[in-house]
Amino acid sequence: MRDDTGAEMRGGAYAEVRRGGTSVEAVPRDDTGAAVDVPPAVRRVVSLVPSLTETVAATAPALLVGATDWCSHPPGLDVTRVRGTKNPDLERIGSLRPDVVLANFEENREPDIEALRAAGVPVWVTVIRTVDEALASLHRVLTEACRVPRPGWLDDAASAWRQVAPGRRRRAVVPVWRRPWMVVGRDTFTGDVLARLGVDNLYGGHPERYPKVPLDRLVAAGPDLVVLPDEPYRFTAGDGPESFPGVEAALVSGRHLTWYGPSLVEAPAVLSAQLGRAAG
Repeated sequence: MRDDTGAEMRGGAYAEVRRGGTSVEAVPRDDTGAAVDVPPAVRRVVSLVPSLTETVAATAPALLVGATDWCSHPPGLDVTRVRGTKNPDLERIGSLRPDVVLANFEENREPDIEALRAAGVPVWVTVIRTVDEALASLHRVLTEACRVPRPGWLDDAASAWRQVAPGRRRRAVVPVWRRPWMVVGRDTFTGDVLARLGVDNLYGGHPERYPKVPLDRLVAAGPDLVVLPDEPYRFTAGDGPESFPGVEAALVSGRHLTWYGPSLVEAPAVLSAQLGRAAG
């Protein structure tokens, strides 16, 4: 099978691309299996994912030339903003002349990714649903998509998660929005993070990844715990726990629960402490 550039699509992490009808070069594939023709030396990166923005900024900050309005870390990040993850300014992205654009299968829309590719912009798409996938994907984002050495913080993150000792197991609902209530469902990075820390997502087997579930059904599910992150909806002590009377409530850092970048180093300790402070 060939893609629209004439590249031969083969199995494995690399594809062969013929240039000028004669020479053959190995081109890395992203997490979706798409061949991404990044140059041998990457100098300009645009990130459409907050986690990946922080990943590049912590590793090779000089490469980052553009990011979304939602990319809040590191604080004070001074790059061109290209609107949001769901409505990126494609014209502005193109004007930045990126060697590669970083995206995610969940956070970014397929039409935007395809439009950038049709304009000749290489787009590297990540697929991250577990901690192990995050660690492997981040390694490839940095070493293959951005052409930089593996950073020490990624080794620290892997070590931190190997050493996790789960607390007492509890069954939880994990809202990410209210009005209407929306919770974490199946096959999510968030669910895997919590499972490693001793928290089993009651909606982990739901057909949808982020189902809308009425509050009365969430309460009737009989959770031992409700996990309330501070993003994307900003749950607080006065906004969230009162909806689950008699149920332990853990207010947690959304960045440590849902982001897969340098925050992975601190996440086990931060979240374990916050889950341990859950109050009924």
